[in-house]
Amino acid sequence: MPNNFLSKGGLTIGDVSERTGLAPSAIRFYEEKKLVFPLRNEGGQRRYDRSDIRRLSFVMIAQGLGFTLPEIQQALQNLPEGRTPTKRDWERISTRFRRDLDARIDQMQALRDKLDGCIGCGCLSLKTCKLYNPEDRARKRGSGPRYLMGDAPTGN
Repeated sequence: MPNNFLSKGGLTIGDVSERTGLAPSAIRFYEEKKLVFPLRNEGGQRRYDRSDIRRLSFVMIAQGLGFTLPEIQQALQNLPEGRTPTKRDWERISTRFRRDLDARIDQMQALRDKLDGCIGCGCLSLKTCKLYNPEDRARKRGSGPRYLMGDAPTGN
């Protein structure tokens, strides 16, 4: 960390909690998971860099979108420690998340559009299943809701 970080004293866990909306216990949890790396002052109290606010905010948003902590850890390990990440640093990690988000959006749109019809799950309980998935032919392509997973109902 730059020396001016220590001379300024850094941000307390209360400061970070106020800025992020996270409880101090959650901030300590994310520290245990190696998502933030506070320094300790002479009295042993945690002191955070301003960039930790962005890291924790990213964690909150990513978790809200369904990303797991290991996925988030993997992305954040590419950010520098000891300096505020640049726009380029964030662009690098956002590229992977963008691909994942695009795939999730496609999946959610398919779910939205097909949930009230046959989804190729094998239940054969809807009248349309007799048309789109006669005798559960979608099962030949694997288990699960085949049509929501991207298989086309035609050519069973």
